[in-house]
Amino acid sequence: MAYLVGSFIGKTPFSPISPKKTWEGTGGGALLTMIGAGIYGYFSHTYRLVDWMALALCAAVAGTLGDLVESKLKRMADVKDSGTMMPGHGGALDRFDSLLVAAPFAFVYVWFVMN
Repeated sequence: MAYLVGSFIGKTPFSPISPKKTWEGTGGGALLTMIGAGIYGYFSHTYRLVDWMALALCAAVAGTLGDLVESKLKRMADVKDSGTMMPGHGGALDRFDSLLVAAPFAFVYVWFVMN
C-alpha cells in the first residue's frame, strides 16, 4: 500500500537511508493497511476490531523500520541487492525485511494486550 500511495502522490522524502520512500507513501500505506484490517476485523469475529487495527498499525510502523534497517545494512555493505535468488526483487531479504521486524512486535502485542 505504501508503494502505491507513494507512487501516485509521494513527494516528501522520508529518509536518506531509502531515498525513494516518502512521507505520503508511509502514512498512506499505514492508513490503508489499518482500513483493510478494520474491514477484515468487522466481518471476522475472532478478535476485537481495535485489536485488528492495532496489529495493522504495529505491522506498518515496525515493517517500515525493518525495511529501513535492511536498507542501511545494504548501504553499509555497499551492495544493491541482498541476493540473486529472485531476480528483479533485490533478493530474499528485501522481501522479508519488514516481516522480520514486524512479527516480534505483533507477537508482543498479542501476548501482552490480547491475552
